[in-house]
Amino acid sequence: MADAGNWWAYEQLQQQPQWGGSVTGRAYKNRQRELANQRLLNDYFVENPVYKEVEFRRRYKMRREVFLRMLNNVQTANPYFRQSYDNSGRPSFSPHQKLTCALRMLVNACSADSLDETFRMPESTAIENLGQFCRIIVTIYQGRYLRAPNANDLDRLLQRAERRGFPGMNRSLDCMH
Repeated sequence: MADAGNWWAYEQLQQQPQWGGSVTGRAYKNRQRELANQRLLNDYFVENPVYKEVEFRRRYKMRREVFLRMLNNVQTANPYFRQSYDNSGRPSFSPHQKLTCALRMLVNACSADSLDETFRMPESTAIENLGQFCRIIVTIYQGRYLRAPNANDLDRLLQRAERRGFPGMNRSLDCMH
C-alpha cells in the first residue's frame, strides 16, 4: 500500500503546473502591474504619447501601426493575449504588456527576470508569455512570412536590390535591411 500512496503523490505532482498561479503559502508580492500598464500606455499608446514615433520605432524595431496590427492578430487568435482578471478580481497583464515583454526579450535579448522592474512581470510569467507569443506568431504568420521565398519573392527582392545599386544580391546580410 505504501507504493500506491507514493504513486498517487507522484501523479498529483505531475499534474501541477511547473510555475504560475496562486500557491498556498507563497508570499504575495504586490508588483502594481496596473501602474506599469498605465505607464506603458501613456508612454507609447495614447493620443499624445510621451515617446513619439521615432522612439517607438527604435525601441520596438517596427512602426506603431505594425505593432497594433500584430496585437490585434494575437488577441484574435489566442485568448491568452486578451485582457483577463485574476482570482482576486484585479486585471491581469494587459495585451500591450504581454506583447511588449515578449518583443523586448526577443529584440534586445534580455532575460525574463529583467522585465520585472520595468513591466512588473515576474520571471515565470515572462517565460510563459514568451512561449505563448512564439507559438501564436508561428501559427498566424507561417504561411506568409515564415516560409522559404518562392520565385516571385526572389524576383521582387532582386529588383529592389538592383534599384538600390546592389544587383544580384539576395543572400547578403548587408542587403537584408
